[in-house]
Amino acid sequence: MHVVTLLKANMFDVEIDGKPASIAEALPDWNPHDRFGLVIDDALGGIGATHLLQIAITSFYDVKPSRRTELTVYPEIYAFHIGKGYGAHAPYDFWPARREVITSRDHREVLDAINDRGITRLAVPDRQPREVVHRPKEVDAALDRIVSAFVYSPSGRVSDPDLVISGNDRRTEYNPNSALRPRYTDNRPASVSTAAKPVKEVDPSYQEWLRKREHDLTSEERAFVERRREALRQDGLVTETYRRAGVREALMRLASAGLD
Repeated sequence: MHVVTLLKANMFDVEIDGKPASIAEALPDWNPHDRFGLVIDDALGGIGATHLLQIAITSFYDVKPSRRTELTVYPEIYAFHIGKGYGAHAPYDFWPARREVITSRDHREVLDAINDRGITRLAVPDRQPREVVHRPKEVDAALDRIVSAFVYSPSGRVSDPDLVISGNDRRTEYNPNSALRPRYTDNRPASVSTAAKPVKEVDPSYQEWLRKREHDLTSEERAFVERRREALRQDGLVTETYRRAGVREALMRLASAGLD
């Protein structure tokens, strides 16, 4: 749970519709019960939504400061891998392993998994919208509960964005670097130490999970994603772009995830 001390809201700059904005405007009315869901259908695709994910993490802790001090809790974030695993995203603190859900390519099962985990903020990959029929009442359940939806690209940049999130501190690249090059021992720098709190990096089951997911990707795929991320960096910092979407639109794009 290194993100407790690693990430702070002031490490990110936000623009909405071309104007300076706040995290609170990007994630309006965030509350202590919000849960962030990230749909993944490309090799380490979630790296393209790094900053959106990380401002959700800071919001999780900031809305209830005791989570940073008195409690020992991982952020309520969930990754949904469509059809197969696309590489461990656990370095972002998708932990324990149940927070990385591997579903079939059946859009009904994907939405079932999202609803089962009570996701309230949803990010989906930029795929073509597709008209589908879900199981009875599952769409209504999602519409009733999900507050915000976003379209992201595994590359980190979407066309026609209306939301821009930039890191202004190099520590904002710690998590994508860790996902690209998984650490199999607890060799984190002191700057991300969680002091006396137990951390996943020393948990044997965490090391086992990383190794289990290691073969989700080929070495060529991992190298491609690493080059793609590096191409975005200027002075070690990255700017990502997103589109905000209605929940119905997000569910239609969700239905095309994993079909390419």
